[in-house]
Amino acid sequence: MKYIITAFFMLLINAQYAQTLAGKVVDNFGEPLVDVAIFNKTTGSHTHSNESGTYGLVKTSVNDSVYFSSLGYQTVLVVVKASDLSAAKLVTMNEASISLGQVVLVSEVNALSRLVDVDIKTNPVKSSQEILRKVPGLIIGQHAGGGKAEQIFLRGFDIDHGTDISINVDGLPVNMVSHAHGQGYSDLHFVIPETIEDINFGKGPYYADHGDFTTAGYVDLHRRKKLDDNLISLEAGQFSTMRFMGMLKVLESQKSNAYIASELYLTDGPFDSPQDFNRVNIMGRYTYAVADDEELMFTASHFQSRWNASGQIPQRAIDEGLIDRFGAIDDTEGGETSRTNILVNHVKMLDENRTIKSKAYVSQYNFDLYSNFTFYLYDPVNGDQIHQKENRVIVGAESIFERENLNLGRGSFEYQAGGGFRYDNVDDVELSHTVNRKEILEQLAFGDVDEVNAYGFFSAEYRIGKWAFNPSVRLDYFQFQYMNALSETYDDKSEDKVAISPKLNTIYSINSNWQLFLKTGLGFHSNDARVVVANKGYEILPTTYGMDLGTIVKPLDKLALNATLWWLYLDQEFVYVGDAAVVEPSGQTRRLGLDIGARYQALPWLYVYADANFAKGRSVGAPKGEDYIPLAPDFTTAGGIMVDNLGKFSGALTYRYIDDRPANEDDSIVAEGYFVTDFNINYTWKNWTYGIIIENLFDTEWNETQFATESRLYNEPKPIEEIHFTPGTPFYLRGKVSVQF
Repeated sequence: MKYIITAFFMLLINAQYAQTLAGKVVDNFGEPLVDVAIFNKTTGSHTHSNESGTYGLVKTSVNDSVYFSSLGYQTVLVVVKASDLSAAKLVTMNEASISLGQVVLVSEVNALSRLVDVDIKTNPVKSSQEILRKVPGLIIGQHAGGGKAEQIFLRGFDIDHGTDISINVDGLPVNMVSHAHGQGYSDLHFVIPETIEDINFGKGPYYADHGDFTTAGYVDLHRRKKLDDNLISLEAGQFSTMRFMGMLKVLESQKSNAYIASELYLTDGPFDSPQDFNRVNIMGRYTYAVADDEELMFTASHFQSRWNASGQIPQRAIDEGLIDRFGAIDDTEGGETSRTNILVNHVKMLDENRTIKSKAYVSQYNFDLYSNFTFYLYDPVNGDQIHQKENRVIVGAESIFERENLNLGRGSFEYQAGGGFRYDNVDDVELSHTVNRKEILEQLAFGDVDEVNAYGFFSAEYRIGKWAFNPSVRLDYFQFQYMNALSETYDDKSEDKVAISPKLNTIYSINSNWQLFLKTGLGFHSNDARVVVANKGYEILPTTYGMDLGTIVKPLDKLALNATLWWLYLDQEFVYVGDAAVVEPSGQTRRLGLDIGARYQALPWLYVYADANFAKGRSVGAPKGEDYIPLAPDFTTAGGIMVDNLGKFSGALTYRYIDDRPANEDDSIVAEGYFVTDFNINYTWKNWTYGIIIENLFDTEWNETQFATESRLYNEPKPIEEIHFTPGTPFYLRGKVSVQF
């Protein structure tokens, strides 16, 4: 008992001398700086500046060394004085060239995102395909004329179009539940690349504020709140490619600012049958400072796209001389899609330690896709072309309360609690057998989907000394409803389900340049509503169990290394195969992997990075040798050399590699790997920039996406199963001119 009393009084003594360093961080123009990392080197505690630039760092004493760091600004060191603890401390940060030395490894769960920010700032995203490639270990591939969402690979997953990764843009969900083509379908082409400010990501199911689809991980994109300059650019190149992009300030005052951005993209692609691809994007954003402690942001955007596609072709058709690599068996594939979004974000700071963040959104989405994967397998006369279509409205809202800088004994405590909902109303979800994108031969599936996801979560973080503990829990409620319009009688079924996902992350900061972490947690991804009602609610939210053990270290100020050993286990799940309108059980799977990465600021103008990712995935319960997970990669790597701030020149030489991988369960059919190199160089003169972009610099012959598919060509006596692929882009040269004003 005496030990408990002694410990209690020690806590009181520490609390008595515990003080808070509080104030505001601004740039040299007096504008508040958001999300500045503030690290007490003496105690290991840290915090961040909020939306108004204010901050509060608890457990601070006289003579403590406190660092203020943010990309693009010189790091500021404050040796705390007694006067700093009795009045608000104003910290001014001066702009500087982007440098890895500006990153301080504060103890946060997604610290790797801060390192990758250097990649993004040094070599900004130049195309919609590059957006997701900025995430270490994430590989994408396109296989339908540029208008369809990309296929994604991450952590030994063939994620298809988004089944196991949650993607959001400023809080607007990108994944489509119960989609006509595939569960979790994520089309990011409505984002204009130049509007992206930063990319936040996390791997694994360890984040309470991310729910459905967060198994392999999540990606959050944030677009610019305001523009520093107007920008207009024109791009032209091979394959009849043209791109026009503009970002213009339309309002700028003390309390308000607004800008618009637009994009027009046209290309025929390298295919024998022109893609006739066109994409139009327009976006407007208005930000209003209601008060110094309150902000309202309104964003509206519209996107539409139309294209023709040559589809996935069988290797035998090329070997027999029927077509070349860029030919087509059915050149009437293609589609069109559109999405209109309205998003409102609201931030209210109750005081320097308490904040409420809210969002609400509505999205109108349309999708039409024509594909032919099997050619004449099922219908030797008309062919096997299918049409997938839907018309969707998404409505959602969320509010989060954040509380920081609570004293708790010898440590500090903060938490966030939030809740929200998402409702999808999907009309006329259709799968039909068609000919020439005109005639409907048979409706294979047709109906309406209504799906609701209501959720709440609580996440806390307790820091004591060099330790940080992050326990959290998430509760999700789903209601699935499907009305089958092809049934002769009224057929409207519904099911509901609840998922509870606890998580615990632990971080040990050896110093401001080295941290160790252990992440554990449960996650899930939902299944298509048609799967849910077909299986009467059984095993419809398969649980994911995960664990990460890793480290991030900066042995030198300009060198950062990271390594993570991870494990993931997925429960039984049922998958709706949209291309065939059937339900298939896929069984349990387990994956074990290693992620490693390095970033080096060799010179102020020279930046080098590389990431390598190993994974071994197998189906649980399947016989040995027949337990491969089709298309799951076991090794990927990406990296590059980037030059910036070298006089008037900047540029990058980057690569990506994925090795051979099994295309079926017994590895008898192999999807070939590839190594592709891209290059860009820019010259700036006054406010003009002239650039050259080359994709596939060495004109490598590579297959971008590959599938083991059973198909039959016209007049073939029997079907054949082999690799069907979309050829990767050959040497692709474009020129670009842009002007800032």
